Amino acid sequence: MFYYYYDWTYILVLIGVVLSLLASAKVKSTFARYSNVRSYSGMTGRDAAEKILHRNGIYDVQIIHISGNLTDHYNPTNKTLALSDPVYHSTSVAAIGVAAHECGHAVQHQVGYAPLSVRSALVPAANFGSMISWPLIIIGLMFNGQMSAMLINLGILLFSLAVLFQIVTLPVEFNASHRAVNVLETAGMLHPEEISGVKKVLGAAALTYVASAAAQILQLLRLLILTRGRRDD
Repeated sequence: MFYYYYDWTYILVLIGVVLSLLASAKVKSTFARYSNVRSYSGMTGRDAAEKILHRNGIYDVQIIHISGNLTDHYNPTNKTLALSDPVYHSTSVAAIGVAAHECGHAVQHQVGYAPLSVRSALVPAANFGSMISWPLIIIGLMFNGQMSAMLINLGILLFSLAVLFQIVTLPVEFNASHRAVNVLETAGMLHPEEISGVKKVLGAAALTYVASAAAQILQLLRLLILTRGRRDD
């Protein structure tokens, strides 16, 4: 037991934690900074979202208010675009940028953007894999021979689905941000200096997804290292 609690592979977990914390701090500080910069247009996050959706011919997506901080999201199942407290009523550059980003997901859904479809299809498997992978691996370590190898390999396979979900999420999020910046520029909704602020906010947000994917990959690598002898039994 001493080995499993104090082996060198914990450094991989630590790296993932540090990356996630740094990315989280970056997005919070950047969002806070540009939340204090009011847009010249005076549009709220909700106003911007409605304008962007209509500009893309989307009239069947409901914009709703959701409590929390940066809990904004687009739900393709019921076609709702949820904007959080600091975004829905705010006229800041940060709020408009976040609202535009979520609209980017709605546009992805409308045009059938392949990575979004893949990510949506992976959600059930990724959730199940995250929940059951570790119990299977731990139980597998209690056995010997083929039973041990089978359970551990199955656990790692299921954990890999969660990692795959994180990887597929990257192009989905980057593309949504690209669409957001593009529509804000082409529609003249923000001034050039405001666009620069939006790019910084969305760039910081993108780092959280990169850090999350990296942490999951490092965790998978650790599992492969720790169980390499047992997986070949």
